[in-house]
Amino acid sequence: MTLVDRIASPDFMIALFAAISAAAIVFTLGTHIFERIERKDRMKKVAIEREQMRAREMARLRSQAQGRDNPRGNIRGTDARSYMKSTVQRFSLQKAFMDDNTVERLAQGGLRGQGELTKHLFVRFVTPFLLFGLGVLYLVVLAPGGRPLFLNLVYAIGVGLLGAYLPVLLLRNRIQKRQQSLRRAWPDALDLVLLCVESGMSIEHAIKRVAKDIGLQSVELAEELTLTTAELSFLEDRTRAYDNLARRTGLDGVRSVMTALIQAERYGTSVGQALRVMAEEGREARMMEAEKKAAALPPKMTVPLIVFFLPVLFIVIMAPAIITAMSL
Repeated sequence: MTLVDRIASPDFMIALFAAISAAAIVFTLGTHIFERIERKDRMKKVAIEREQMRAREMARLRSQAQGRDNPRGNIRGTDARSYMKSTVQRFSLQKAFMDDNTVERLAQGGLRGQGELTKHLFVRFVTPFLLFGLGVLYLVVLAPGGRPLFLNLVYAIGVGLLGAYLPVLLLRNRIQKRQQSLRRAWPDALDLVLLCVESGMSIEHAIKRVAKDIGLQSVELAEELTLTTAELSFLEDRTRAYDNLARRTGLDGVRSVMTALIQAERYGTSVGQALRVMAEEGREARMMEAEKKAAALPPKMTVPLIVFFLPVLFIVIMAPAIITAMSL
């Protein structure tokens, strides 16, 4: 029996489909378990962040009461390695790779604190050299391919230059995934905040309650709302908490709602009325997004219809006539 016959045999196909089904079941269960573990870990990090913020604000208040300057220690991000810190300081990587939007983009990706900034700068510095070394090892030692040495070195340098943009691309991908999760859950969270405010809760308690309930739908949004609750409790200027939430998310919908809350806080207008208007706009925006996706579906289905459905349809229609003509 040849290899083709074995592959085409019913026993092999049954075993193959059974293996695929078993792998799909294991993957589904494993993904669900890992998501639950990740959700618990992230909420634990949020709780640690809240406690650190409380400790920082209490230290600042104590220092002000004693008439001393505020000792602003590095509370967040203390998990950066010592060799990363020394490398960043020795080569002045903050001047080389850091701009005005670096900290904000790291926060949009869920990476907050000086430790995450140090790691990001260190990775941007090390990745080109690491990929260059791997390229040289592969092109010169493992698979030279009969090419001249200088050509292999040029290829390795090209790989190293691509590695210089790899951390930026990974951060951009992380931000896009995080913003997608926030964008999907934000209208529902806004409706819940509106219901809590109209029931008599303050905006702090409403956001805290919604942060607990929205975690099943979006862990990222629950994390951001929990941090906003902590900032509303400990910051002197409440508008800074709203502005920080808008900057951390980077979404226009969140920014418009935070602007409305800042205006309501500043001019003493009704928070419930502002949230009601923003919630209606959010529902309309979500409906428009759904309509836009539905309108874009027919052009996207054109190519699959032409490539996959029409040939089968023609075969089904024309095959009987062709068989009849050939039998005559």
